[in-house]
Amino acid sequence: QVQLVESGGGLVQAGGSLRLSCAASGSIFSINDMGWYRQAPGKQRELVAGITRGGSTNVAESVKGRFTISRDNAKNTVYLQMNSMKPEDTAVYYCKANVRPRAILSAYDYWGQGTQVTVSS
Repeated sequence: QVQLVESGGGLVQAGGSLRLSCAASGSIFSINDMGWYRQAPGKQRELVAGITRGGSTNVAESVKGRFTISRDNAKNTVYLQMNSMKPEDTAVYYCKANVRPRAILSAYDYWGQGTQVTVSS
């Protein structure tokens, strides 16, 4: 079994910052891509930022220059540093990891449970 646990969400004023963390645990052989998604009420889930095992990143245009994704492979953890936050960043944020479990030859996508981020104006 593989579990992803997010932390760091909460309430912040516009212009403020938050840092999300997502730690993967369980029977893990390796982790490939990791990423952060978000879903606002009434909207589809969207990619915020992704990062490869080697550290290459891609960031949505709507957050470029404000959000930074990073990871610590030794800790199986991915981070999302969110600065200059706006009310439109309000959403539930989910992490996703493409994980190859131990004793299994294939990799699968796993999701965290989500963490609420609310930005007040």
